Amino acid sequence: MNYYQDLTLMPNTEVNLGYIWKKVFQQVHIALVDNRVGDNESAIALSIPGYKSGASKEKYFPLGDKLRLLAANEDALVKLDIHQWLKRLSDYCHIKPIKAVPASIKQYAQFKRKPVKSIEKKAKRRAEHLNKPYAEVLAYLLKEGRSDKSSLPYINVESQETKKRVAQGVSCQFSLFIEQMLFDAPASGKFDCYGLSKTATVPWFD
Repeated sequence: MNYYQDLTLMPNTEVNLGYIWKKVFQQVHIALVDNRVGDNESAIALSIPGYKSGASKEKYFPLGDKLRLLAANEDALVKLDIHQWLKRLSDYCHIKPIKAVPASIKQYAQFKRKPVKSIEKKAKRRAEHLNKPYAEVLAYLLKEGRSDKSSLPYINVESQETKKRVAQGVSCQFSLFIEQMLFDAPASGKFDCYGLSKTATVPWFD
């Protein structure tokens, strides 16, 4: 990844940072789907410079206030034209010019989607397995504290691919938990249409 473009999210007294993240990330996802280079494959990767796992939302929003788009070449970011996708959010998102990634990179980050099973799904599967009432199993799991809570930062998004396959009016929204790992050397791989990867890294810098 040799070029990048930063999106700075700007909350105010009426609109909080979490809401802006949801709206901006959703539009970026739609843009990556529209510009995909393969089946759920994107030439654009994402980085979250302000990422902090386990951070208290009361003191610091765990995803910070910046979203970074990265690509192997400048043309990919020009073609994406993120400005057109974020027109309606111009009051809450400042789009900076495309720049070359600094030459002196010493660290690389991997941002990947981390599945976190919901307590409702756990209860449903266990109820079927044990042949017990769903409500009874759910109550037990709640009492035991086995919830879907995770210290990882997450964004509520709507899957565009799932939306195409289900009936109209059915919610496709879910919580996308994001895990970050840092490395001393780059790793290659593919990025999905959320700009995340299970194997590939992106340059890590402020």
